[in-house]
Parts: sequence; C-alpha cells; structure tokens
Amino acid sequence: MRPLTPGQRHKVANDNSDITSYVPEKSLLRPIKRSGGRNHTGKMTMRYLGGGHKRRYRIIDFKRDKFDIAGTVKSIEYDPMRTGRIALIQYKDGEKRYILAPQGLQVGQTVLSGKSVVPNVGNAMPLASIPLGTIVHNIELNPGQGGKFIRSAGTYAQLNAKEGKFVVLKMPSGETRMVQSTCMATVGAVSNTDHILEVHGKAGRIRWYGRRPRTRAVVMNPVDHPMGGGEGRASGGQPRSRKGKGLRGQKTRNKTKASNRYIIERRTKGYGSK
Repeated sequence: MRPLTPGQRHKVANDNSDITSYVPEKSLLRPIKRSGGRNHTGKMTMRYLGGGHKRRYRIIDFKRDKFDIAGTVKSIEYDPMRTGRIALIQYKDGEKRYILAPQGLQVGQTVLSGKSVVPNVGNAMPLASIPLGTIVHNIELNPGQGGKFIRSAGTYAQLNAKEGKFVVLKMPSGETRMVQSTCMATVGAVSNTDHILEVHGKAGRIRWYGRRPRTRAVVMNPVDHPMGGGEGRASGGQPRSRKGKGLRGQKTRNKTKASNRYIIERRTKGYGSK
C-alpha cells in the first residue's frame, strides 16, 4: 500500500499472518476497570496514564496444571494485554483455556502437561524433566505458583545445567540463575518475535495504548523536578529521577534481596545492568 500520510510512511507493523481468529472465547474474558492513574480519592498517583482503546482481559493458564490430558489448539489469537500471541486450547474433557502461544505452534496441534510428556513445543513439564539445552518460557519461581517470567514476545531461557534440587537457566538478559527443578516451564520461545521491530509511526498510536504525552524534566519548575528551573534553556545538570536518585551508574537492586543467592552470574553490561 502506498503511504499517504507521515503516520503510514513511518509505521512498521506486524502482518498478523499468524493470527487465525479475531473473536475471543467469551467464557475466558473479564472486564478491566481503568483508573486513569488516579487512586481511590481521585488524586493522580501515576502520571501520563489515561484514555486508550477499550480492552478486555483474557484469562491465561500460567500454571498449566491440567496434567496428562491432551489439548488441541483451536486458534492463535491477539491479546491486547501482552506482546506475544495466545492460543486457545480445548481439552478432551471439553474445558477451554488460553495459554501463551510459543513460536511454531499451529492450529490442530496437541499440547500436554506432566512429568513424563515429550518435550515438544507447547508442552509443559517440571524443569527436572526437560533435556539440557532446551529453550523454555513461562517459568515458575516457586512450585505451583504459575509462570512468572519469560512471558513477553520472542523471549526464552535456556536450560544449561542440573545441580541437585536446582537447574541453571540462562536468561535473555545474559543473567545465569538457579531455579528449583520442580518448577514448571513450557518448551519453546514465546511467539511474535518481530514485535521488537515495530515502529508506531505516529503519536496517536501511543494514545491508543492509554499513554499520555510525557513532559521532559528539564522544562519543569524546580518544585516539580530536580532537573527543572534555570534561566533560558538550561541543560538540567546530571540526569536523575523526580526523587533525586542518580540515573547513571547507580545500582538500584537491593544488596540484601533474598533471591540474590540464586543468581550465579549478573546481567551482561548494557542490558539494564544497573
């Protein structure tokens, strides 16, 4: 299509060829109440939020606790609440659930959960049962908790080693950490790997997501931000947050955080390593 406007000319969007249905399963939808960034007294506590397209929440099965019951992929769908695709699964007993769709999952395929299932794409099993070198997503931090990380588009972790009650995972950030071997994970990488290449093309498309324009700190007054004030166009000095915390070189992770002992190697430099 020939671009007729700057918004069309600069936009880079997905072709959505992997989506097979645009009608969600009604029984798995829930309404979403919007706050516009205000608390129960009406005071704004989060800036730059508001507006956006109306959305409904899809209930996702992060636990994958339907063990040893085969489920068939009925459709691959778009979810407005997340970057990856979701898959509608219908089990043999008639129950329907949404799961995070891994890359390569096709309509008509069968997925399973359990200790002794084959490690095919879309199958969920304890980390102890997954072969070394396998890429996984939707990983639990505590057994039975449900998947907590590696859930966004195109992400995956690699199973590098097994050490007693723990397994060693290589994260997308480069971090190497231990996770209990009884935690569940799903085989494969999350779908929609091209999401990182998307370009919105115009400011209005950001508004559809419910994000309002962000005011630069250097144009504020001193009462509103440490980088505000000054005569003329002042540079703002050293970059820092609204509460005065430094933003360059200052580590923000708690040194006494309980999960520190599970981290073998920190994130690689240049990937949020602060």
